[in-house]
Amino acid sequence: MPKVGMEPLRRKALIDATISAIGERGSLDVTMSEIAGRAGVSSALAHHYFGAKDELLFATMRHILAELAIDMRRALQSAKSPRERVSAVVAVNFSDIQFQAETIAAWLAFYVEAQKSSALRRLLKIYARRLHSNLMSGLTGILPRAEADRAAEATAAMIDGLYIRRALKDGVPNAATAIALVEDYLETKLGERQKQ
Repeated sequence: MPKVGMEPLRRKALIDATISAIGERGSLDVTMSEIAGRAGVSSALAHHYFGAKDELLFATMRHILAELAIDMRRALQSAKSPRERVSAVVAVNFSDIQFQAETIAAWLAFYVEAQKSSALRRLLKIYARRLHSNLMSGLTGILPRAEADRAAEATAAMIDGLYIRRALKDGVPNAATAIALVEDYLETKLGERQKQ
């Protein structure tokens, strides 16, 4: 008889193990058996909870996006000005939870897999729309809409680009440097506007 209340814990353990395995391997070329072993459950139980590996990968990406959304809402609620909203979006994307080696590798692997998987492509489109919307929520209070749109697109591209560049490096990710690069761009962009 299954233990009551264990399913959510085991599902979370499998998702964490998926992130860990992808991070170590640097690709989605991991097996359900390997993931289950890392999670401390049987392969049969992993299949019971998620079915095929693709479903576990989809659930993992949804989990990463859900964590990002929760952190983003919290940060945006604390922001007191449009400029603080923009900085909050940048900071959350490079938070300790998101900007760690395993999660970065998972993001990169998901980007690659989304070229073949319509379900993952849909999730990445949702992420891109949310990121743009969150950036616009601050930038439209500072810049005219067309300029805010371009600045949001450029900022999002920098965030995604810094994840890709980070995936190519060894060692511990340096969030402070990533944030400083994006903030430097924003200060330059916003400073240009103020001079006009």
